[in-house]
Amino acid sequence: MESIANKIETLIRRKRKGKIYFAENFATLGNPDAVRKSLIRLEKSGLLIRVARGIYLYPEVDEKLGLGVLIPSADTIAKAIARRDKARVVPTGSYALNALGLSTQVVTNVVYLTDGSPRKIQLSKQRILFKHTSPKNLAYRSDVLMLVVSALKEIGSSNVTEDDLMKIKSVLSHDTRENILADLSLAPMWIRKIILSIL
Repeated sequence: MESIANKIETLIRRKRKGKIYFAENFATLGNPDAVRKSLIRLEKSGLLIRVARGIYLYPEVDEKLGLGVLIPSADTIAKAIARRDKARVVPTGSYALNALGLSTQVVTNVVYLTDGSPRKIQLSKQRILFKHTSPKNLAYRSDVLMLVVSALKEIGSSNVTEDDLMKIKSVLSHDTRENILADLSLAPMWIRKIILSIL
């Protein structure tokens, strides 16, 4: 009879490299303990890389440029966790600024607001923090505007520069004016004024 590890390996090899897996992805193949032990075995065999507790990667290797194993970003991992948990997330603080090109600071603690469970995920060089928030803060239809609002809150109303405004204007151009205006009532008044002046 085929082992759970072999079944998992067969499923993984059918998918693209660079995909993130959780133990829950294989819940139908056996009990949680057996699945966990099988994933550990596949990690030891080199098929998978453990990027955090309970989170595995089917690694993609860059041989063209010699970059080696391509490890997914904290944002990619956070969004994979959100999809698994059927939760919404938005980056906050320095990471939101970084995501919009408003800062080049290397962020070691990547903080997300979520309507899912609060938790900490320790990666090799970073830590992802999920902080529970009111559904209102995640009710935006426009992911772009939601990220801009988060970044502006981090900058503060009295610290927004002309350079910041130019970059934000460029980012907002990736969504439609209609979507942005439809969500604007969710933002604080001072941010609404800034967005309207840009539009």
